[in-house]
Amino acid sequence: MPGEQPHLYETLDERFRTGRCQAGDSRLETLYEGCRWAEGPVYVPAGRYLVWSDIPNDRLLRWDETTGAVGVFRSPAGYPNGGTLDGEGRLITCEQGNRRVTRTEHDGSVTVLAERFRGKRLNSPNDAVVRSDGSVWFSDPEFGIATDYEGHRAESEIGARNVYRVDPASGEVRLVADGFQGPNGLVFSPDERRLYVSDSLANHIRVFDVHEDGTSLSGGEVFTVCAQGTFDNIRFDDEGRLWAAAMDGGVHCYDPDGTLLGRILVPGTVANVRFGGARRNRLFIAADTTLYSLMMSVTGTSALPLSR
Repeated sequence: MPGEQPHLYETLDERFRTGRCQAGDSRLETLYEGCRWAEGPVYVPAGRYLVWSDIPNDRLLRWDETTGAVGVFRSPAGYPNGGTLDGEGRLITCEQGNRRVTRTEHDGSVTVLAERFRGKRLNSPNDAVVRSDGSVWFSDPEFGIATDYEGHRAESEIGARNVYRVDPASGEVRLVADGFQGPNGLVFSPDERRLYVSDSLANHIRVFDVHEDGTSLSGGEVFTVCAQGTFDNIRFDDEGRLWAAAMDGGVHCYDPDGTLLGRILVPGTVANVRFGGARRNRLFIAADTTLYSLMMSVTGTSALPLSR
């Protein structure tokens, strides 16, 4: 067919084919070009729009699904990286430059959720997820303080690269996982019993068990190692498969047992992926200077945390 990309999908395990993971569109759709470094797409179902980060340009951009129009959502924006929605549909943003995690209220005002741990400034929050109890979990590598390109060069006050939890009632910032070289993307399993965290510098994904009280973790075994590319953010579909942005390795799809099933071969360096659209079967891909989308035959998990 015209415009078809014959090598868009690469099947490495028959389950990628039988699971119909490659039975969607045969080509990528380009939604926007012109970023310096695109990251962190967040789909907002109520407004049918997508917000994503253009980190070096210090702005959040907005793509309207109904019209295709793109405009500036916020600038300056604190050199934003990853983001997500909380249970009320409010935008949670990791601001690398401001070294904090914020929430955009429905009236447009910004609330700071986390900026220090035990009195010391955070490094540069990278990605965040929200659990059904309202707690916000985020990774804190040093990417935003390493240079002035994606933030502000500075020394780490904490001296480590960790994952933290923000308590929804008290606002306490609690260390929940350490021992990372470069913690990056994180996501809860669909049942919220496990937390998966990618470590870009170690180039693997670790998996932790979430304790019954929902406030602490154990384990941390390696779920999978990236054989091609470098892991960035990660997301689940509703069949329990894990989809990972793998930089120059495209988008990887993993079975729950850790087997690499197949890849989506995207031009450039894939930094971030997110399921969205009316049926959550549209995969948004931030790669280099470009925002792509792909209508798929698989469905992502809900954009909003499960209600309990």
